[in-house]
Amino acid sequence: MAPFLRSLLPSHLVSLKPFGLGEQRPNNYLEIWKAIVENRRNLGHATRIIREGVCDGCALGTSGLHDWTMDGVHLCNIRLRLLRLNTMPPFDPRLTSDAASLAQKRGNELRDLGRIPCPLIRRRGDSGFARLSWDDALGLIADRVCQAGPERSAYYLTSRGIPNETYYAVQKAVRAMGCNSIDNAARVCHSPSTTVLKQMLGVGATTCSYRDWMDADVVVFIGSNVANNQPVATKYLHYAKKRGAKVVTINTYREPGMERYWVPSVPSSAIFGTRITDRFHIITPGGDVAFLNGAMKHMLENGWYEASFVAAHTTGFDDFAQDLRDQSWELLERGSGVPRAEMEAFAKTMKAARSGVLVWSMGITQHQVGEDNVRAIVNLALLKGFVGRDGCGLMPIRGHSGVQGGAEMGAYSTALPGGLPVNAENCGRLSDAWGFDVPTAPGWTAPQMIDAAARGDIDVLVSMGGNFLEVLPDPGYVRGALARIPLRVHHDIVLSSQMLVDPADCVLVLPATTRYEIEGGVTETSTERRVIFSPFIEGGTSHQARSEGDVLLEVARRVRPDIADRLRFDGTAHIRREIAEIIPHYRGIETLAKAGDQFQYGGSHLCRDGVFPTANGRAGFAAVKPTVVELPEGCVEVTTRRGKQFNSMVQEDRDAITGASRDAIFMSTEDIARFGLRRGDEILLRNEVGEYRGRVFTARVKPGSVQVHYPEGNVIIERGARAPLSDIPDYNAIARVERVVPP
Repeated sequence: MAPFLRSLLPSHLVSLKPFGLGEQRPNNYLEIWKAIVENRRNLGHATRIIREGVCDGCALGTSGLHDWTMDGVHLCNIRLRLLRLNTMPPFDPRLTSDAASLAQKRGNELRDLGRIPCPLIRRRGDSGFARLSWDDALGLIADRVCQAGPERSAYYLTSRGIPNETYYAVQKAVRAMGCNSIDNAARVCHSPSTTVLKQMLGVGATTCSYRDWMDADVVVFIGSNVANNQPVATKYLHYAKKRGAKVVTINTYREPGMERYWVPSVPSSAIFGTRITDRFHIITPGGDVAFLNGAMKHMLENGWYEASFVAAHTTGFDDFAQDLRDQSWELLERGSGVPRAEMEAFAKTMKAARSGVLVWSMGITQHQVGEDNVRAIVNLALLKGFVGRDGCGLMPIRGHSGVQGGAEMGAYSTALPGGLPVNAENCGRLSDAWGFDVPTAPGWTAPQMIDAAARGDIDVLVSMGGNFLEVLPDPGYVRGALARIPLRVHHDIVLSSQMLVDPADCVLVLPATTRYEIEGGVTETSTERRVIFSPFIEGGTSHQARSEGDVLLEVARRVRPDIADRLRFDGTAHIRREIAEIIPHYRGIETLAKAGDQFQYGGSHLCRDGVFPTANGRAGFAAVKPTVVELPEGCVEVTTRRGKQFNSMVQEDRDAITGASRDAIFMSTEDIARFGLRRGDEILLRNEVGEYRGRVFTARVKPGSVQVHYPEGNVIIERGARAPLSDIPDYNAIARVERVVPP
């Protein structure tokens, strides 16, 4: 655009070209039309869900079309795409009579068949599934759980729309059966965040509110792409920039959606677009610690930090500072992939900011060094005093509406309700409250469940939603592990590929309710710790569906008839009353009863005024060292990315934000030239785990690194590389680039 024309626009808008015509971008109005067409046969129910429900997409948190951050209508295309799961009718059970043909279908094709209509069973040697009654299904599960015992049973819950009440009921049922091997999707997304925040600050959640974005001088996104994963957040950023906030993005790719976005519910942005990021810092994969340490090294050398906050509210500063002084600039430049001057530029941005919010996602956590990555971010916040006051905070932003509450309700192998660690003291208190013994040894994490299955150590696996086959690294290994489990129980809304793995003995598929079909209503917890009531909405389409909590409580009563009276709830309101008794910081959940009811536990800020819930009332710095990846000749570092999907649920073959197809291999122009390639060339990424075939896609990534879509790229991800404390898998790999020679 000509400089004169550009000058006519406010600095945060993109172009005078209306509605981004000709630009690569999502068409949000087309998404609305698609949602109407998809849900046309049950449009009344779909409309009620949009108008009255709580978003079952990301964890920004809404009630109907509104939230608590700003006035106006909030609706994103992720929520629209997930709407169909609530309105589609059940499929004909006869469709499952040939499992082999179903196994050839892609995930979206299986979803499009419709909802699971009734309990289905497939035994070893059967070509497909047959119907059975709920009573027979529950009896089979209970009998096998009794035979297996708690040491050979495992339970997993996804965060797909699962509410707090279900998490709580399921984990109580599992522990009543003597088992702590219950885990949820938080394990493979933000477990390093929870672990480190508790260690350093004494809290395990976001310390601030979305509103703080509008009050901050700077909002920093580190390994996070809200334009793709939490699109409504771009509206917050539009108004934050309008008020003068600077936005900085530290990432391995210059994400187009973080560069500019057309926010459909803001007229000026819908027409002219919003320039999101003011300054990008594109680093090498795994270079986060090196980059942040380099910036903090500059800040220490120049006195660009809040010494009074550090002195009054923290410990460990001297050791942390000395460790930074000892780290050479050569190490920090090699580790981050950027020169010392670029780290200084970020340090100057932080120096100028009196307030700021640091936001991060899977680009930080899904690393073997994910815990150190989070430690570096917390160090930066403490150095600037960006905790416990307006316009400030640490925000591990959640991509699922149900994930924050999962671990807090205790559906976690290493944590009890309230996030308390699994130990004799905490389990003893819980045993007294519940009236039965709670096991005192931590259970298997989600990745450990698959390892145990591969060893033949699991006899019963109950998977409520989720899809290990598409979520965990090395799907060939995962498939082999699942195939060894004598009884697999898959409780979900629609069919998924893991259900179709041939049974070692028996596979059960059970129909689940949506959150809107649970009578009495339920709650979810958003990223900002807001507990929101989601009402029961008439019009559900699967009449044989039962909630996961209802099913597991019934199984537990059959397994433990001696304590059956302690495993009954008189509706979801009863569950909320017990949650309030067992989890002190959730007191208030028992008052939620209708659409719009909510509360924010801990208030707008945790650690208010620098008072931390630690033994000494102070936060602790943690020295962390950067890593440097040495690439063999002809190899690149591969990282996985998302595009037009919700977790592993792929919604389109082409990402409207980047223009990339699912087989795209994002590569820099330098590497394209180095390997003698052209855009569109078919290549292989090969390593000892497997090979990934895709096509070259020109992208602004660091030379020496490429990106591929998840879950497709999991075929070259090593299964054993995990963070030491949180056990999250590392979704990055080193692979050799090979040209595909046409036959």
